[in-house]
Amino acid sequence: MSKMIFVNLPVRDLARSMTFFEALGFAFNPQFTDATAACMVIDDQHIYAMLLTHEKFKGFTPKPVSNAAEATEVLVCLSCESRAEVDAYVRKAVAAGGTTFRAPEDHGFMYGHAFQDLDGHIWEMMWMDPSVPQ
Repeated sequence: MSKMIFVNLPVRDLARSMTFFEALGFAFNPQFTDATAACMVIDDQHIYAMLLTHEKFKGFTPKPVSNAAEATEVLVCLSCESRAEVDAYVRKAVAAGGTTFRAPEDHGFMYGHAFQDLDGHIWEMMWMDPSVPQ
């Protein structure tokens, strides 16, 4: 059986965060979405991000919730089909209210660019040339 991953991220304004990620082309599974949490579908077979209100997130950990705008708690990296798709994600994120995290990095066989969402979480978008041997 294959594994699934659920990345849990605290968000200040759930509705606003959902609108932001919908602008990037992501959908939400209504079966696991309510006023306190939203299940963002990254890959409908294996990868999901759970956007959780701070109160809901606090229910899963005894530690304080990090402020992602001030400290990095996680780097989420997603593969893309092309360099153009990498750049398109970052453009859409900035247009929806996010910010670029750093300048694009071009290593020839690998290209990446990153953005921060409305809560400061870092999303790295990356393309690797499949014809280059590992």
